[in-house]
Amino acid sequence: MRSLRMKLVLIMVLLILALMTVAGSFLINGVGEFYISEFYNQMTGTFSQDFISRLQETATEDNAPNRLKELIMAQPEIGIDISGRNVYVLDESGAVLAASGSADAVSMTANMLTAMNGAVGQASSVTSAYMDLAVPVDSDAGRYIVYVLDNKHTVNALTGEVLTIILRSLALGLLICIILAFLLAQIIIAPLDALTKGTRQVASGDFSQKLTVTSRDELGVLTRNFNSMSMVLKSTLAEVENERNKLSTLFLHMTDGVVAFNSDGGVIHFNPAAVKMLCRTIDPAVKFDELFGATANFSALLALPKPQYFSVEMEAGSRDLELFMAPFSADQADGGIMVVIHDVTEQRHNEQTRREFVANASHELRTPLTNIKSYAETIAEAGGDLPKELHDNFISVIIGEADRMTRIVKDLLTLSRLDSGKMEMSISRFPFARAVSNVYDAVSIDARNHGHRFTLELAPNLPEVDGDRERLEQVIMNIVSNAIKYTPDGGKIRILAATEGQTVYVRISDNGIGIPAQDLPRLFERFYRVDKARSRESGGTGLGLSIAKEILNQHKGDIKIESVYGQGTDVTISLPIAKA
Repeated sequence: MRSLRMKLVLIMVLLILALMTVAGSFLINGVGEFYISEFYNQMTGTFSQDFISRLQETATEDNAPNRLKELIMAQPEIGIDISGRNVYVLDESGAVLAASGSADAVSMTANMLTAMNGAVGQASSVTSAYMDLAVPVDSDAGRYIVYVLDNKHTVNALTGEVLTIILRSLALGLLICIILAFLLAQIIIAPLDALTKGTRQVASGDFSQKLTVTSRDELGVLTRNFNSMSMVLKSTLAEVENERNKLSTLFLHMTDGVVAFNSDGGVIHFNPAAVKMLCRTIDPAVKFDELFGATANFSALLALPKPQYFSVEMEAGSRDLELFMAPFSADQADGGIMVVIHDVTEQRHNEQTRREFVANASHELRTPLTNIKSYAETIAEAGGDLPKELHDNFISVIIGEADRMTRIVKDLLTLSRLDSGKMEMSISRFPFARAVSNVYDAVSIDARNHGHRFTLELAPNLPEVDGDRERLEQVIMNIVSNAIKYTPDGGKIRILAATEGQTVYVRISDNGIGIPAQDLPRLFERFYRVDKARSRESGGTGLGLSIAKEILNQHKGDIKIESVYGQGTDVTISLPIAKA
């Protein structure tokens, strides 16, 4: 702001100097021209025709040069009281015959030469250092030249006085100009200082200060506009910050991975989901080709017109990933590529599971249907010729296969209801020990028929649980039935019920055939059987464990299976204890 203040002062000073210089030049030049004009007006008025006739008469008298000088000096406009003005009488050659001043001051001039030629010499110039007039006076005695010379002493003195006045006026004007310039600069710069301070605060992010409007001129309008701009900018930045925070939160916590690359292929943004999905660390030094070079060409992606995008699938570890790639700017130099990563592992697994489920369900239903059709066609073709015992046996097979189909459909409907959340549950509070005892009592006879040593151990004071008692007993019954079924006759089966922390559990242990380690992760898959042939022979559908898992999930419970092939199996069912 100091530079602006000095500029205003300097402009004002230069302005007053220019004005005073122009005015002084015109004034001084006017004074000179005025005196020259006045000199020749006086000379014209003095040397009238009558006066020249008197001079001619005087020229014939004795001592004519001095008489001529005295006659001329007696004229009031040429007299000796006029400072710097002298009268000379010259002969035809220019020699001084009489003089009112020093004869040495006379030199040959253009006007003098004109008078020698018989004409009045009265040429003038503002730039010359003198004013002169040469008048020829002819008489019978010869020609005299009356020469009036003014050395401009009066003009120079007056010019000097005028110059002094001008310089004093200039000094006073400069002082006033500087004072007014500083006042004007202060009037202009004070609001500018406030605006500068305000802009500095706005630039630093402080929008709290509102500038005071002190005038209604352009600076006042500018100040009001600045206040309005500050408020609009504050509101806009708040909205932008809010949107940025929302986008940052979304970017940070979104389940899809996002990686952004600049035009050189370097990483500029990535979120935690991308690191997790790609199973590797990501830093700014990583390039596009290192991450996705095998799936797409970076230059070709940059050239894609909006809104086109490129999609491709890749594998990262055990994950199946679907990538969507698109440029985020039309300008390839300033733009880049945005890659959105979607984990489709579960989707692909579900699709595979669904295909397997449909295939398994079709197979499970086709087998009994084939048997039913075969036996029914045999009975129909034999008519009444089929022995009664064989006929009854065929009918028994048909009824058994129909029952098997009924169980499969029933189990499928149960799973469907559980998947859709439409399974009706009769929730009540009941003693867990009593439910386990009911199952034990229900299968004891079957276990003894197989020669098993079947035992029940109940921890004292078992708590109650909340749930659908019938379905939970069905789950336990299913596990115990499998233990009886897959344990060779004369085996050992143990049921233990106890508590652990805030859960109550029942563990069914047997020393049966066990389950191979490779089959353990797939036990809860629908229609999965470890020994398919034996399971079908025993009437299993391959859905029992899937249904048990879903029912326990509905009760916030859990089921775990531990087994060693050829040695036995432990199945643990746990449920949360009912709250008081």
